Amino acid sequence: MSKVPVLVTGGAGYIGSHAVLALRDAGWAVAVIDDLSTGARYLLPEDVPFYEGNVADRELVDRIFAEQKIGAIIHFAGSIVVPESVEKPLDYYRNNTVASHALMSAAVDAGVPHFVFSSTAAVYGEPERVPVDESVAKLPINPYGASKLMTERMLEDSAAAHPINYAALRYFNVSGADPSGRSGQVGKGSTHLIKVAVEAAVGKRDHIDVFGTDYPTDDGSCVRDYIHVSDLVAAHVKALERLIEKPEENLVLNLAYGRGLSVLEVLDALDRLLPEPMPR
Repeated sequence: MSKVPVLVTGGAGYIGSHAVLALRDAGWAVAVIDDLSTGARYLLPEDVPFYEGNVADRELVDRIFAEQKIGAIIHFAGSIVVPESVEKPLDYYRNNTVASHALMSAAVDAGVPHFVFSSTAAVYGEPERVPVDESVAKLPINPYGASKLMTERMLEDSAAAHPINYAALRYFNVSGADPSGRSGQVGKGSTHLIKVAVEAAVGKRDHIDVFGTDYPTDDGSCVRDYIHVSDLVAAHVKALERLIEKPEENLVLNLAYGRGLSVLEVLDALDRLLPEPMPR
C-alpha cells in the first residue's frame, strides 16, 4: 500500500492534532489546514506544513493540493457543540455542510481519490434501540447531527458519480489525550464530561454539575460510550489504509467500545484517585 500525502482539515484541533500525530508516527506525509477558531498551532510538530484558513476557501485548498501533492483528505474541520447548533443553526449548516461541499468539490476537481469524514453518532438522534449499530435509522434531532448527515449523503452521492471513495466515521464520546503528552483537549469552555471533571479535580473549577438524575439507568445518570482519542484516530488511519487498498469500497462505521459508563460512574472513578471527592 502506498502512503499518499494526507491533508488533515481542522488538524490543529483536539481530534485533528491527535490524527496528525498518529499519521506521522505511522510514516505518512501530512499537511494541515485550520482556521484556528478553536485549534492551536502549538499542538502540531513545527515541521508539519500548516495553512491557516477555511476549507471553503477554494483558492487556498487548490493551492494546498498542488503544493503538497495531496492524495487523501481526513476532514475534521467544523463546529461540534450541540446546544450551540440549536441556537445558531445556520452557522452549523455553513460551517459543516456548505464548507464540506466546497472541500468535496475541490477534491473531485483535483482528482483526490480518498476522503475520510469525521461524522457523529448524533446522526441517529434518539435511537430506536441500544446498542446502536450502523443500520439504526438516521433521525437527527439537532442541526449538528443534521449537518453531518447531509455531508454523509453528499459523500455517498459523490462516490457514486466520481472516482473517489470515502469513510464516514460516526463518533460517540471522545475523551483522553496523547499518552506521550504531545496533544490534548486544550480548548476553553469545554462541555466534555471527562475534561470538565478533571478540571474540577485539579481546582480549575470549584465544582461539577450533574444534569439529570432520573434516566432509566442503574444510578439515574446519563450513560455514554467513551472512546479514547488515541484509539479513535488509530481507526482513522486504518480506515484510510482500507480506502487505498479497496478503492471500490466505501466505509460507514461507528467508532465506540460498545459499552457505556454513566456520569456518576465516571465521577466516582475519578474520586477514587483523589484525596477527597470532588464537590458536586
